[in-house]
Amino acid sequence: MNILFIIDRIELKYFEFNNLVTNFWLIREMLRENNSVFITTIDKLSLVEAEAYTHCYEAYEKNGNIFYDKQDIHKKIEDFQLVMFRQDPPVDMDYINSTYIFDFVDRRKTLVMNEPRAIRDFNEKLHALKFLEFMPENIVTSSKSDITEFLEKNGEIVLKPLNRCFGAGVMCLKKGDKNTAVIINSMTNNQSTLVMVQKYIEKARFGDKRVLFLGNKVLDYCVQKLPSNDDFKFNEHCDANIIKSELTDIEKTKFKLVAEELNKLGIYMAGLDVIDGQIIEINVTSPCYFIKEINAHFGCELEKEMTDFILSKAKSRILDGCLNIR
Repeated sequence: MNILFIIDRIELKYFEFNNLVTNFWLIREMLRENNSVFITTIDKLSLVEAEAYTHCYEAYEKNGNIFYDKQDIHKKIEDFQLVMFRQDPPVDMDYINSTYIFDFVDRRKTLVMNEPRAIRDFNEKLHALKFLEFMPENIVTSSKSDITEFLEKNGEIVLKPLNRCFGAGVMCLKKGDKNTAVIINSMTNNQSTLVMVQKYIEKARFGDKRVLFLGNKVLDYCVQKLPSNDDFKFNEHCDANIIKSELTDIEKTKFKLVAEELNKLGIYMAGLDVIDGQIIEINVTSPCYFIKEINAHFGCELEKEMTDFILSKAKSRILDGCLNIR
């Protein structure tokens, strides 16, 4: 199978040996299963007479690590049976425009995971509200008075930009803080930019769980991401800050409902950030599966399970496409 990974530009720069990122494990496993794997970034996508193309590089494995041939190859995207669309936020106009390229790709020929249209329509912070009953109290607003009122009511809140990742720009604010006005003005660009505002969950001091989906399935594997010493949230990907965790039966049941809804949209791979059983964010753009850590904590090979799922979806799509064409 010909497979294309759309990865982040910084990830391309540090492509070799980077086993902290999910793509490393998936690309290596797909190569080991004798697939042809190519990599690219969103700035290398194009349309030529309404057909989607990309400049890309062929990946290969050597001594357990992955590398890529620096020779630029120009390929039609429909020549790939599978595209893994895993560009990191910020979801800015460059990101949005890259999703439009895939409006010109025939899904009978090429499975794109996650579906770019779904990613474009699903904001990781804001659309978590589709599952409001599983979330902490919150508002989405740019209004200083709304945020001030919400702070007065709850005593401590968290403010989040709507289009960033890895905790970038996330602020915690307590009632009575002398910097309240400047923090609100800074976060909202003087009341011109919407932000997610959530009630602070007291158990956040113990970190948040990463709950992982594959299709309709909630994986049994789970890690807890601990806050860094100098921050109230997880912001440093290292072994000391990622510990083994478990899901309760109640969590598995209710989060399966989320998985099923996302799956209907074409979002087959997602990760929930959960504190005290409450969803604080739904990661759909390039969710990290913490494969290195999960393999170590659970004695498994998660990349094999993920690759089997992904390739089976692609093969099923190819078969369906052939039948539809006939």
